[in-house]
Amino acid sequence: MTKRIFMSAPDVGILEETYVTNAIRSGWIAPLGPDVDAFESSIAEFTQRSHAVALSSGTAALHLALLAHGVKPGDIVVTSTMTFAATANAIRYVGAEPYFIDSIASTGNIDPALLDEALSGLYARGERPAAVLPVDLLGKVADYTAIRALTDHFDVPIISDAAESLGASLAGHPAGSFGAAAAISFNGNKIMTTSGGGMFLTDDAQTAARVRYLATQARQPVAHYEHTEIGYNYRLSNILAALGRAQLERLPEMIARRRHVRDLYRKLFTPVAGVEIFGGDNDSGDNFWLTSITVDPNVTGWPAHELSTALAEQNIESRPLWKPMHLQPVFAQARALVNGASERLFETGITLPSGSVLTDADLSRVTTGIRAFLSTK
Repeated sequence: MTKRIFMSAPDVGILEETYVTNAIRSGWIAPLGPDVDAFESSIAEFTQRSHAVALSSGTAALHLALLAHGVKPGDIVVTSTMTFAATANAIRYVGAEPYFIDSIASTGNIDPALLDEALSGLYARGERPAAVLPVDLLGKVADYTAIRALTDHFDVPIISDAAESLGASLAGHPAGSFGAAAAISFNGNKIMTTSGGGMFLTDDAQTAARVRYLATQARQPVAHYEHTEIGYNYRLSNILAALGRAQLERLPEMIARRRHVRDLYRKLFTPVAGVEIFGGDNDSGDNFWLTSITVDPNVTGWPAHELSTALAEQNIESRPLWKPMHLQPVFAQARALVNGASERLFETGITLPSGSVLTDADLSRVTTGIRAFLSTK
Protein backbone atom coordinates (compact mmCIF):
# COMPACT_ATOMS: atom_id res chain seq x y z
CA MET A 1 0.00 0.00 0.00
CA THR A 2 1.28 3.46 -0.85
CA LYS A 3 2.28 5.65 2.09
CA ARG A 4 -0.39 7.92 3.50
CA ILE A 5 -0.11 11.60 2.68
CA PHE A 6 -1.33 13.64 5.63
CA MET A 7 -2.91 17.04 5.54
CA SER A 8 -0.38 18.69 7.84
CA ALA A 9 2.17 16.30 9.31
CA PRO A 10 4.94 17.56 11.63
CA ASP A 11 8.00 18.92 9.87
CA VAL A 12 11.02 18.03 12.01
CA GLY A 13 14.64 17.37 11.14
CA ILE A 14 18.25 17.65 12.24
CA LEU A 15 17.90 20.99 14.04
CA GLU A 16 15.04 19.68 16.17
CA GLU A 17 17.00 16.52 16.94
CA THR A 18 19.96 18.61 18.06
CA TYR A 19 17.89 20.83 20.35
CA VAL A 20 16.02 17.92 21.93
CA THR A 21 19.20 15.88 22.42
CA ASN A 22 20.88 18.82 24.11
CA ALA A 23 17.87 19.25 26.40
CA ILE A 24 17.98 15.59 27.39
CA ARG A 25 21.72 15.69 28.02
CA SER A 26 21.30 18.79 30.17
CA GLY A 27 19.28 16.77 32.66
CA TRP A 28 16.25 19.06 32.39
CA ILE A 29 13.76 16.41 31.32
CA ALA A 30 10.87 17.36 33.63
CA PRO A 31 8.47 20.28 33.18
CA LEU A 32 10.18 23.68 33.20
CA GLY A 33 13.85 24.40 32.67
CA PRO A 34 16.11 26.67 30.59
CA ASP A 35 14.55 25.71 27.25
CA VAL A 36 11.11 26.66 28.55
CA ASP A 37 12.45 30.05 29.62
CA ALA A 38 14.17 30.60 26.28
CA PHE A 39 11.14 29.43 24.30
CA GLU A 40 8.86 31.81 26.19
CA SER A 41 11.24 34.69 25.58
CA SER A 42 11.52 33.92 21.85
CA ILE A 43 7.77 33.59 21.33
CA ALA A 44 7.11 36.80 23.27
CA GLU A 45 9.57 38.63 21.04
CA PHE A 46 8.18 37.02 17.87
CA THR A 47 4.61 38.04 18.71
CA GLN A 48 5.60 41.45 20.10
CA ARG A 49 4.24 40.61 23.53
CA SER A 50 5.72 41.45 26.92
CA HIS A 51 5.01 38.04 28.44
CA ALA A 52 4.55 34.45 27.27
CA VAL A 53 3.74 31.37 29.34
CA ALA A 54 4.46 27.94 27.83
CA LEU A 55 1.64 25.47 28.46
CA SER A 56 0.61 21.92 27.63
CA SER A 57 -1.84 22.91 24.89
CA GLY A 58 -3.56 25.80 23.16
CA THR A 59 -6.74 24.71 24.90
CA ALA A 60 -5.03 25.15 28.26
CA ALA A 61 -3.98 28.64 27.18
CA LEU A 62 -7.59 29.54 26.33
CA HIS A 63 -8.85 28.05 29.60
CA LEU A 64 -6.38 29.99 31.73
CA ALA A 65 -6.89 33.17 29.70
CA LEU A 66 -10.58 33.07 30.55
CA LEU A 67 -9.90 32.32 34.24
CA ALA A 68 -7.25 35.03 34.49
CA HIS A 69 -9.70 37.58 33.09
CA GLY A 70 -12.34 36.70 35.64
CA VAL A 71 -14.75 34.77 33.41
CA LYS A 72 -16.97 32.73 35.71
CA PRO A 73 -20.01 30.43 35.69
CA GLY A 74 -23.04 32.08 34.13
CA ASP A 75 -21.03 34.65 32.16
CA ILE A 76 -21.41 35.10 28.40
CA VAL A 77 -18.43 34.85 26.05
CA VAL A 78 -19.06 35.93 22.47
CA THR A 79 -17.04 33.85 20.04
CA SER A 80 -16.67 32.57 16.48
CA THR A 81 -18.86 29.69 15.38
CA MET A 82 -16.39 28.65 12.65
CA THR A 83 -13.72 27.02 14.79
CA PHE A 84 -12.46 23.82 16.33
CA ALA A 85 -14.33 22.65 19.44
CA ALA A 86 -11.47 23.63 21.78
CA THR A 87 -12.52 27.29 21.61
CA ALA A 88 -16.04 26.62 22.81
CA ASN A 89 -14.96 23.86 25.19
CA ALA A 90 -12.67 26.25 27.06
CA ILE A 91 -15.61 28.59 27.58
CA ARG A 92 -17.62 25.76 29.08
CA TYR A 93 -14.67 24.69 31.27
CA VAL A 94 -15.16 27.88 33.27
CA GLY A 95 -18.93 27.46 33.34
CA ALA A 96 -19.59 30.32 30.93
CA GLU A 97 -22.03 30.39 28.02
CA PRO A 98 -20.69 30.62 24.46
CA TYR A 99 -22.61 32.94 22.15
CA PHE A 100 -21.69 32.03 18.57
CA ILE A 101 -21.25 34.58 15.80
CA ASP A 102 -21.16 33.69 12.12
CA SER A 103 -18.49 34.44 9.57
CA ILE A 104 -17.33 36.61 6.77
CA ALA A 105 -17.66 34.27 3.79
CA SER A 106 -14.28 35.18 2.30
CA THR A 107 -12.19 34.32 5.37
CA GLY A 108 -14.43 32.34 7.72
CA ASN A 109 -13.48 34.75 10.51
CA ILE A 110 -16.00 36.41 12.80
CA ASP A 111 -18.25 38.94 11.06
CA PRO A 112 -17.83 42.35 12.77
CA ALA A 113 -21.30 43.49 11.62
CA LEU A 114 -22.91 40.50 13.34
CA LEU A 115 -20.67 41.00 16.37
CA ASP A 116 -21.93 44.58 16.62
CA GLU A 117 -25.52 43.35 16.40
CA ALA A 118 -24.92 40.71 19.06
CA LEU A 119 -23.19 43.06 21.51
CA SER A 120 -25.83 45.73 20.99
CA GLY A 121 -28.58 43.18 21.63
CA LEU A 122 -26.94 41.83 24.74
CA TYR A 123 -26.47 45.28 26.24
CA ALA A 124 -30.03 46.25 25.35
CA ARG A 125 -31.20 43.27 27.42
CA GLY A 126 -28.92 44.17 30.30
CA GLU A 127 -26.47 41.34 29.61
CA ARG A 128 -22.82 42.35 29.65
CA PRO A 129 -20.56 39.74 28.05
CA ALA A 130 -17.40 38.89 29.98
CA ALA A 131 -15.20 38.63 26.87
CA VAL A 132 -15.11 38.49 23.10
CA LEU A 133 -13.07 35.53 21.82
CA PRO A 134 -12.40 35.79 18.06
CA VAL A 135 -10.66 32.96 16.18
CA ASP A 136 -8.00 33.35 13.48
CA LEU A 137 -9.21 30.70 11.04
CA LEU A 138 -6.69 28.52 9.15
CA GLY A 139 -3.92 31.08 9.48
CA LYS A 140 -5.90 34.21 8.57
CA VAL A 141 -5.95 36.87 11.28
CA ALA A 142 -9.42 38.15 12.19
CA ASP A 143 -10.31 41.80 11.57
CA TYR A 144 -9.12 43.07 14.94
CA THR A 145 -9.31 46.67 13.78
CA ALA A 146 -13.08 46.41 13.50
CA ILE A 147 -13.40 44.07 16.47
CA ARG A 148 -11.39 46.34 18.76
CA ALA A 149 -13.52 49.35 17.83
CA LEU A 150 -16.58 47.41 19.01
CA THR A 151 -15.05 45.99 22.18
CA ASP A 152 -13.67 49.40 23.14
CA HIS A 153 -17.15 50.88 22.67
CA PHE A 154 -18.81 48.16 24.76
CA ASP A 155 -15.90 47.91 27.23
CA VAL A 156 -15.34 44.17 26.77
CA PRO A 157 -11.89 42.50 26.75
CA ILE A 158 -10.65 40.59 23.72
CA ILE A 159 -9.09 37.17 24.17
CA SER A 160 -7.60 36.13 20.82
CA ASP A 161 -7.68 32.49 19.75
CA ALA A 162 -4.54 32.55 17.60
CA ALA A 163 -4.12 28.78 17.77
CA GLU A 164 -3.92 28.48 13.99
CA SER A 165 -2.24 31.75 13.03
CA LEU A 166 1.32 31.93 14.40
CA GLY A 167 3.45 33.59 11.74
CA ALA A 168 0.50 35.44 10.21
CA SER A 169 -0.08 39.18 10.57
CA LEU A 170 -2.59 41.98 10.15
CA ALA A 171 -1.51 45.48 9.11
CA GLY A 172 2.06 44.69 10.13
CA HIS A 173 1.12 43.35 13.57
CA PRO A 174 1.79 39.66 14.27
CA ALA A 175 -0.86 37.13 15.17
CA GLY A 176 -0.97 36.74 18.93
CA SER A 177 -0.35 40.45 19.53
CA PHE A 178 -4.03 41.36 19.58
CA GLY A 179 -6.31 41.61 22.57
CA ALA A 180 -5.77 41.58 26.31
CA ALA A 181 -4.48 38.02 25.89
CA ALA A 182 -3.96 35.46 23.17
CA ALA A 183 -3.54 31.70 22.89
CA ILE A 184 -1.31 29.80 20.45
CA SER A 185 -1.33 26.07 19.73
CA PHE A 186 1.69 23.90 18.97
CA ASN A 187 -0.32 20.75 18.30
CA GLY A 188 1.20 18.19 15.95
CA ASN A 189 -0.63 19.48 12.88
CA LYS A 190 0.04 23.19 13.39
CA ILE A 191 2.36 25.48 11.43
CA MET A 192 5.05 24.61 14.00
CA THR A 193 4.79 22.03 16.73
CA THR A 194 6.05 20.93 20.12
CA SER A 195 4.20 17.62 19.63
CA GLY A 196 1.59 18.95 22.01
CA GLY A 197 1.77 22.38 23.59
CA GLY A 198 0.60 25.95 23.60
CA MET A 199 1.43 29.46 24.73
CA PHE A 200 -0.43 32.15 26.64
CA LEU A 201 0.44 35.70 25.60
CA THR A 202 -0.18 39.02 27.34
CA ASP A 203 1.35 42.42 27.94
CA ASP A 204 0.26 42.46 31.59
CA ALA A 205 2.79 41.13 34.09
CA GLN A 206 0.18 40.45 36.77
CA THR A 207 -1.96 38.40 34.38
CA ALA A 208 1.06 36.39 33.23
CA ALA A 209 1.98 35.66 36.84
CA ARG A 210 -1.59 34.56 37.55
CA VAL A 211 -1.52 32.14 34.61
CA ARG A 212 1.85 30.68 35.70
CA TYR A 213 0.45 30.16 39.18
CA LEU A 214 -2.72 28.43 37.99
CA ALA A 215 -0.77 26.30 35.50
CA THR A 216 1.45 24.85 38.25
CA GLN A 217 -1.37 23.52 40.45
CA ALA A 218 -1.84 26.89 42.17
CA ARG A 219 0.96 26.10 44.59
CA GLN A 220 1.63 28.69 47.26
CA PRO A 221 5.28 29.84 47.62
CA VAL A 222 6.02 27.81 50.73
CA ALA A 223 8.24 24.78 51.38
CA HIS A 224 5.33 22.41 51.85
CA TYR A 225 2.48 21.98 49.35
CA GLU A 226 -0.11 24.63 50.21
CA HIS A 227 -3.14 25.35 48.02
CA THR A 228 -5.82 27.98 48.53
CA GLU A 229 -7.59 27.44 45.20
CA ILE A 230 -7.89 24.91 42.39
CA GLY A 231 -4.94 24.77 40.01
CA TYR A 232 -4.00 22.83 36.89
CA ASN A 233 -1.09 20.73 35.65
CA TYR A 234 -0.67 22.75 32.45
CA ARG A 235 3.04 23.61 32.14
CA LEU A 236 5.13 22.58 29.13
CA SER A 237 8.06 20.19 29.49
CA ASN A 238 11.61 21.39 28.89
CA ILE A 239 12.16 18.76 26.18
CA LEU A 240 9.11 19.88 24.21
CA ALA A 241 10.15 23.50 24.61
CA ALA A 242 13.51 22.59 23.07
CA LEU A 243 11.64 21.17 20.08
CA GLY A 244 9.66 24.39 19.87
CA ARG A 245 12.80 26.54 19.87
CA ALA A 246 14.12 24.67 16.82
CA GLN A 247 10.75 24.89 15.09
CA LEU A 248 10.56 28.63 15.65
CA GLU A 249 13.96 29.07 13.99
CA ARG A 250 12.65 27.19 10.97
CA LEU A 251 9.23 28.84 10.87
CA PRO A 252 9.98 31.25 7.98
CA GLU A 253 11.13 28.41 5.72
CA MET A 254 8.12 26.29 6.70
CA ILE A 255 5.76 29.15 5.86
CA ALA A 256 7.52 29.61 2.51
CA ARG A 257 7.06 25.94 1.71
CA ARG A 258 3.36 26.07 2.56
CA ARG A 259 3.03 29.14 0.33
CA HIS A 260 4.57 27.08 -2.49
CA VAL A 261 1.98 24.35 -1.87
CA ARG A 262 -0.85 26.87 -2.10
CA ASP A 263 0.56 28.30 -5.31
CA LEU A 264 0.51 24.81 -6.84
CA TYR A 265 -3.14 24.34 -5.92
CA ARG A 266 -4.03 27.80 -7.18
CA LYS A 267 -2.43 27.04 -10.55
CA LEU A 268 -4.21 23.68 -10.68
CA PHE A 269 -7.69 24.96 -9.89
CA THR A 270 -7.67 28.34 -11.66
CA PRO A 271 -9.06 26.83 -14.89
CA VAL A 272 -11.73 24.84 -13.02
CA ALA A 273 -15.01 26.75 -13.00
CA GLY A 274 -16.80 26.62 -9.65
CA VAL A 275 -13.67 25.90 -7.58
CA GLU A 276 -11.89 28.64 -5.64
CA ILE A 277 -8.98 28.74 -3.24
CA PHE A 278 -10.50 29.59 0.14
CA GLY A 279 -9.59 33.18 0.88
CA GLY A 280 -9.25 34.03 -2.80
CA ASP A 281 -6.11 35.70 -4.08
CA ASN A 282 -5.58 37.80 -0.96
CA ASP A 283 -2.74 36.02 0.83
CA SER A 284 -1.54 39.17 2.57
CA GLY A 285 -0.54 38.34 6.14
CA ASP A 286 -1.49 34.66 5.79
CA ASN A 287 0.70 31.98 7.37
CA PHE A 288 -0.54 29.38 4.84
CA TRP A 289 -1.17 26.85 7.59
CA LEU A 290 -3.82 25.02 5.58
CA THR A 291 -4.97 25.44 2.00
CA SER A 292 -8.65 24.79 1.37
CA ILE A 293 -10.89 25.08 -1.65
CA THR A 294 -14.59 25.78 -1.94
CA VAL A 295 -16.66 23.93 -4.52
CA ASP A 296 -19.90 25.22 -6.07
CA PRO A 297 -21.60 21.97 -7.16
CA ASN A 298 -24.07 23.91 -9.30
CA VAL A 299 -21.13 24.93 -11.48
CA THR A 300 -18.77 21.97 -11.18
CA GLY A 301 -21.41 19.27 -11.32
CA TRP A 302 -19.76 17.54 -8.36
CA PRO A 303 -19.70 18.26 -4.60
CA ALA A 304 -16.60 18.67 -2.48
CA HIS A 305 -17.00 15.34 -0.72
CA GLU A 306 -16.59 13.45 -4.01
CA LEU A 307 -13.07 14.83 -4.44
CA SER A 308 -12.32 13.97 -0.83
CA THR A 309 -13.52 10.40 -1.39
CA ALA A 310 -11.39 10.06 -4.52
CA LEU A 311 -8.30 11.24 -2.61
CA ALA A 312 -9.03 8.91 0.29
CA GLU A 313 -9.03 5.98 -2.14
CA GLN A 314 -5.43 6.93 -2.94
CA ASN A 315 -4.52 7.19 0.77
CA ILE A 316 -4.42 10.99 0.66
CA GLU A 317 -5.92 12.83 3.62
CA SER A 318 -8.34 15.73 3.23
CA ARG A 319 -11.26 16.95 5.30
CA PRO A 320 -14.17 19.40 5.28
CA LEU A 321 -13.77 22.84 6.80
CA TRP A 322 -14.79 23.07 10.46
CA LYS A 323 -18.38 22.16 11.25
CA PRO A 324 -19.70 25.35 12.90
CA MET A 325 -20.15 25.18 16.64
CA HIS A 326 -23.80 26.27 16.48
CA LEU A 327 -24.49 23.07 14.49
CA GLN A 328 -22.71 20.79 16.96
CA PRO A 329 -25.08 18.68 19.10
CA VAL A 330 -23.18 19.49 22.29
CA PHE A 331 -23.87 23.22 21.80
CA ALA A 332 -27.42 22.89 20.45
CA GLN A 333 -28.83 25.04 23.25
CA ALA A 334 -26.28 27.85 22.87
CA ARG A 335 -27.30 31.18 21.41
CA ALA A 336 -26.03 32.08 17.95
CA LEU A 337 -26.31 34.90 15.45
CA VAL A 338 -25.87 33.44 11.99
CA ASN A 339 -25.92 34.50 8.35
CA GLY A 340 -25.38 31.08 6.75
CA ALA A 341 -21.75 31.74 5.73
CA SER A 342 -20.12 29.18 8.02
CA GLU A 343 -22.65 26.50 7.14
CA ARG A 344 -21.98 27.05 3.42
CA LEU A 345 -18.24 26.83 4.02
CA PHE A 346 -18.71 23.56 5.87
CA GLU A 347 -20.85 22.16 3.07
CA THR A 348 -18.66 23.31 0.17
CA GLY A 349 -15.13 23.42 1.60
CA ILE A 350 -12.38 20.83 1.57
CA THR A 351 -8.89 21.17 3.04
CA LEU A 352 -6.08 19.61 1.04
CA PRO A 353 -2.61 18.37 2.08
CA SER A 354 -0.77 21.56 3.00
CA GLY A 355 2.21 20.69 5.18
CA SER A 356 5.72 22.01 4.76
CA VAL A 357 7.02 18.43 5.09
CA LEU A 358 5.37 17.43 1.79
CA THR A 359 8.00 16.45 -0.76
CA ASP A 360 7.79 17.26 -4.45
CA ALA A 361 6.91 13.61 -5.01
CA ASP A 362 4.08 13.85 -2.46
CA LEU A 363 2.73 16.97 -4.13
CA SER A 364 2.96 15.33 -7.54
CA ARG A 365 0.94 12.41 -6.25
CA VAL A 366 -1.73 14.69 -4.83
CA THR A 367 -2.03 16.89 -7.90
CA THR A 368 -2.03 13.83 -10.18
CA GLY A 369 -4.87 12.38 -8.14
CA ILE A 370 -6.83 15.62 -8.38
CA ARG A 371 -6.29 15.82 -12.14
CA ALA A 372 -7.43 12.23 -12.53
CA PHE A 373 -10.60 13.02 -10.60
CA LEU A 374 -11.28 16.16 -12.64
CA SER A 375 -10.79 14.25 -15.89
CA THR A 376 -13.79 12.05 -15.04
CA LYS A 377 -16.11 15.00 -14.56
